[in-house]
Amino acid sequence: MNFIDKLNFDDKGLIPAVIQDEKSGEVLTLCYMNREALERTVQEKKVYVFRRSKGRVMIKGETSGCVQEVKEVAVDCADNSILIKVKQNRAACHEGYFSCYFRKVDEKGGYRIDGERVFDPKDVYK
Repeated sequence: MNFIDKLNFDDKGLIPAVIQDEKSGEVLTLCYMNREALERTVQEKKVYVFRRSKGRVMIKGETSGCVQEVKEVAVDCADNSILIKVKQNRAACHEGYFSCYFRKVDEKGGYRIDGERVFDPKDVYK
């Protein structure tokens, strides 16, 4: 039996996947995968996601070119989420930052930017 057959996809056929940089350990993003996205991720060693807003499977970095090369896949103890360690090409965030978690919550409950943009999204998403 393949590990994918053991997973607990939700009622929409999705499972959350945490994407982590293999070198730094930094969490890059949280995405959702359906069975097709996960199978393609495992087979091709590139991260595929199910874009809920578009209703389809896409390679991560389809528009920006910032693909994620899969180095390791792990499954949590309840078979209901995935951790994928990757070699990140340029940036993971569509706002141009290395990680999607570049906004830190400050003591007043607001945001402060922690990090520098790797690319300008206006130049990438036209």
